[in-house]
Amino acid sequence: MIEKIIIAGAGGQGIMLMGKVLASACLKENKHVTWMPSYGAEVRGGTAHCLVVISDEEIGSPYIKEADTLIIMNEPSWRRFKSRVKEKGLLVVNSSLVKKNTEKNMGVLQHPFTDIALKLGNIKVANMVALGCYIAKKKIINVSSILEVIKEMAPQDKKNLIAINKQALEEGLKLK
Repeated sequence: MIEKIIIAGAGGQGIMLMGKVLASACLKENKHVTWMPSYGAEVRGGTAHCLVVISDEEIGSPYIKEADTLIIMNEPSWRRFKSRVKEKGLLVVNSSLVKKNTEKNMGVLQHPFTDIALKLGNIKVANMVALGCYIAKKKIINVSSILEVIKEMAPQDKKNLIAINKQALEEGLKLK
């Protein structure tokens, strides 16, 4: 099994965190994994993306030319990365910030991740809603591993955010 994922959005949307949580959870399950972040010059508000490769075997390169899954959190990222998902790949789209897309030869999960996060009370957890949606579809990692990583990664002064991130992940898991 090999899964190549491109996660893209704006700086400040938690793109790097989403990739890092996924990669760290895969390590907990003894999978081979790479995580390669890329920041735009502006960082917060500019474009940001990361490449995550998950495999049962050693990984030759962290670079992804053509992804199995593309997780898109905003419109500029959609325009930039839409050509980088393989035919019959999976497209996970934040419909709160991306215009409706109908792609041929591709599975599309289009949900309002940002709107869901706002209803939960914290716009910054839209990334965890998207991650939950992805995990529910692909089933390549146990949710318990993701939750362990969220708890471990939370800084001491932000432990209060564990509950909302868990709630966001759970909301994402319900999306089909």
